[in-house]
Formats: sequence, C-alpha cells, structure tokens
Amino acid sequence: MPSVFVQGRPVDSYPRLAPEAGNGKVRRITEVGEEVLHKPCRDVTEFGPDLATLIDDMFLTMYIADGAGLAANQVGADLRLFVYDCPDDDGVRHVGHIVNPVLEPLDPAGRRLLDEGEGCLSVPGATMDVPRPDRAVVRGYDRDGEPLVIEGTGYFARCLAHETDHVNGQVYLDRLSRRERKDALRQMADRREAVFARRSANEKALRTARSSG
Repeated sequence: MPSVFVQGRPVDSYPRLAPEAGNGKVRRITEVGEEVLHKPCRDVTEFGPDLATLIDDMFLTMYIADGAGLAANQVGADLRLFVYDCPDDDGVRHVGHIVNPVLEPLDPAGRRLLDEGEGCLSVPGATMDVPRPDRAVVRGYDRDGEPLVIEGTGYFARCLAHETDHVNGQVYLDRLSRRERKDALRQMADRREAVFARRSANEKALRTARSSG
C-alpha cells in the first residue's frame, strides 16, 4: 500500500509539509465561544485565487499549530472548506483539502464506533474521548471545482468527521455531556498558555528558516 495519499490519490513521495504552506501566511485560530465556530458555514461559490490563497494560509496555520486538520471557520472564514494532513491507523499519510464537504451517512450495520481521544485547535490543550465511526466518506470539490470523494478509516476517519462538523457549526464539545464539557474547558484553561507558547515558537522557527533560505 502507498504511504501517502494526496487528494485521495496515491503518490510515490511527498515533502514533510504540503507545498501550499510555502505560499501561506499564518492566520489567527478562532476559539470555542466565537460566533463563527457555532453556526453552519456558507457554501463556497467562487473557485479562484482568493480560495487558493485561503487554502495556502490554512495549511501553514495548521502546521504552525501542530494540527491534523483545520476548517475555514477556525481562521475566521465563514466558508465550507477544510484542509488536512493526517495519518490513519495503519500509518498511511493523507493530505489534501475539500470544499463544500458532505459526510455520507453510513449503514449502522456496517459501522463500528471508536471511543478515542480527540482534540481541537480551537479548544487549545483539551483532549477528550469522543465516539466516532471507524470509517468516513466525504464528498465535495477541490480548489478548481472538480468533484472529490475522500475516504478514511481509523484516526483519519475521525479527522474527516471532526472537520465536517466544524463547517456545520459544531465543535467536538457539542458531542460531550455537560460534565465532560466542563472538564475539557478546565483542561483548556490550564494548558492554553503552553499551547500558545509552542505555536509562537513554531512560527518563530518558520520565520528564521524563511529568512535564512
């Protein structure tokens, strides 16, 4: 089996960071409680340079924050779009973006729920167990408006479901009990400063690398 899939297609080799990140700028990541995270996003209707720039910025912002996926509303853009660079449970790397994603419903008889740890860049520092199906199929489009189908299993399926939740106006805290949600917010309060320090250090290292390159 190939070790990397880009936009759902196998490739022979791929750099450590998606090439889009080289053109991107770091954007501020929104946090739980901000309105843009808690309402369904608008469909993307224009496929052009502005969309391409947003995708570039999202890839770089995701890497700076040590994330596996990032939705557009997490950088303040009210659009149905997310990017990802995420392994599955077999160690296969999946990289890409998807515009106007729709998560296909799965036959309950053929799915298995995995109750495993999940975090979110918009809930910095918190990790909670969240039940998700072990398989996900997302349909949408690429940056050029071409139809796209992305399938994932294990951790990558969790990523696809998590990011599709984002564009639908949901954060993973919405899937928790009130008690669990309070626990997650306590974790965030305790660890948020350390998370931001790490992001700042990553951004500084990037600036240094770019200036020396």
